[in-house]
Amino acid sequence: MAECHLEQNKKNCTCTYEPCSRKGRCCECIAFHRQYDELPGCLFPQEAERTYDRSIAAFIRAHAGRA
Repeated sequence: MAECHLEQNKKNCTCTYEPCSRKGRCCECIAFHRQYDELPGCLFPQEAERTYDRSIAAFIRAHAGRA
């Protein structure tokens, strides 16, 4: 199993949801959002991430026209 680099992950985490217990634990974050058909906040542009709408539809809207 791959080693988790928690402190480095926390430094690079762009999620602004502060009470999140998964900050820096990327594999837990992905698994959590996947069970709700969502994507983690780090995949969204900054302005879209701050809405906390992690839906796939929100991801598509945020990236529409960004070719």
